[in-house]
Amino acid sequence: MSTREFVVLGTASQAPTRQRNHNGYLLRWDGEGLLFDPGEGTQRQMLHAGVAAHDITRICVTHFHGDHCLGLPGVLQRLSLDRVPHPVTAHFPASGQHWFDRLHHATAFHEAAVLVEHPLAGEHVHTPAGPFTLEARRLSHPIESYGYRVVEPDGRRILPERLAAHGVTGPDVGRLQREGRIGAVTLEQVSVPRPGQKFAFVMDTRRCAAAVELARDVDLLVCESTFADADADLAHEVGHLTAREAATIAAEAGARRLVLTHFSQRYPDVGPLLDQAREVFPDTVAAHDLDRITIPRRRPAPE
Repeated sequence: MSTREFVVLGTASQAPTRQRNHNGYLLRWDGEGLLFDPGEGTQRQMLHAGVAAHDITRICVTHFHGDHCLGLPGVLQRLSLDRVPHPVTAHFPASGQHWFDRLHHATAFHEAAVLVEHPLAGEHVHTPAGPFTLEARRLSHPIESYGYRVVEPDGRRILPERLAAHGVTGPDVGRLQREGRIGAVTLEQVSVPRPGQKFAFVMDTRRCAAAVELARDVDLLVCESTFADADADLAHEVGHLTAREAATIAAEAGARRLVLTHFSQRYPDVGPLLDQAREVFPDTVAAHDLDRITIPRRRPAPE
């Protein structure tokens, strides 16, 4: 069984609170584990959430404000301490290379893990990543910031009754999937389209076209919602979104489900933010530390 879920390690913007750790999120996608924006305390939150260093295959940093990256030194050192056997790829804005280097080598440690750096430059970056494509788009924030998008290619779902009707069994099933045809039997005759799943992670930004494109037709959109309606002017001034703006992005993009996070400490109760978002986009949830949010089931195939 494949596992696709979003594990919330922290939901606080700028400063942690008694209830909220700094940012930190892990997307489990089959055999991949994408760690997004590890803020302070990420290692400890991983323990509470049952996330091991071995689960991490990629680290995706949106930008180099402290609440999104000050957990990097501990996480990178933990990869070596736990002897993670596979390479881990780090994606981050190329303009922040000097900050990444400082965080990587913040203290003395024996580096045993293999870290592959993949700096991002330009408005739109496509990176093939095994079972999916990882896309990044530049957002609108006072320092360079990128949002991320995971796109699984469309495929086909095999129907056992059609295989039986055409007499395809055993190793021939795999051959048919690889080659598309065995004799007179084609893959299309024994299968139906299977839409690929999509996920988007949009952090610190004002409303912009790139945020909508990242969220286009995704099954799950995780979006910063730092402020409430009453603070909309402040949100724009400092390069952030309100919960209502996050919901508007989800609606414009045709997303299926929205997860709000990155809450200002001025809101001990995020209920009003959730209410404001649901007025625009009903299928919205507010993230809480240590939540586990499943990716919605696949969209039905087009008729």
